[in-house]
Amino acid sequence: MVSVVLLYVGAVLFCNGIWLLGRISDKEIRIINIFTGSTNVIISIIAITIAEIQGDFALIVFSAQILLFAFTYLWVAFNNHTEADGRGLGWFCLFVALTAAPTSALTLQNAGSDPWLIWLGFNWAAWAVLWFLYWGLLAAAWPIQRITGYVTTIEGILTGWLPAYLVMMGFLSLPS
Repeated sequence: MVSVVLLYVGAVLFCNGIWLLGRISDKEIRIINIFTGSTNVIISIIAITIAEIQGDFALIVFSAQILLFAFTYLWVAFNNHTEADGRGLGWFCLFVALTAAPTSALTLQNAGSDPWLIWLGFNWAAWAVLWFLYWGLLAAAWPIQRITGYVTTIEGILTGWLPAYLVMMGFLSLPS
């Protein structure tokens, strides 16, 4: 599940970054946001259902965290389709950044020497910064579209696509 989620998070972040840099049209960017958001919602709901049956609280929490991503992408697609100004999404991004920052700290605090948890803790920090940039861009109206586009593209590659690809090709393994 994790590698599939990461693969499409990488794809959507990469594409959204390129879109912010003006290299993908507004109409075209909708499909990757709808697909990734919907896929992550479905995966999360299935995982939560299984986790409830098995009493796996950690999987419930992880699935709820994936829904933060999913809802973001669906909201991007909605705003793009309706030509909304994005301020509401910006405030949601601040909420998520304020959730991701302590998630990063707690993950790193509990990681010990587990490379997966160390990597995940640093990813949560990177994602917190990214969601904060989106708050700045959309809600605070800071003129940071280009830097946000570059950071989004780079994070898509480094926190999503590359680790997913390495797991899928058998070069890395994630905990089950």
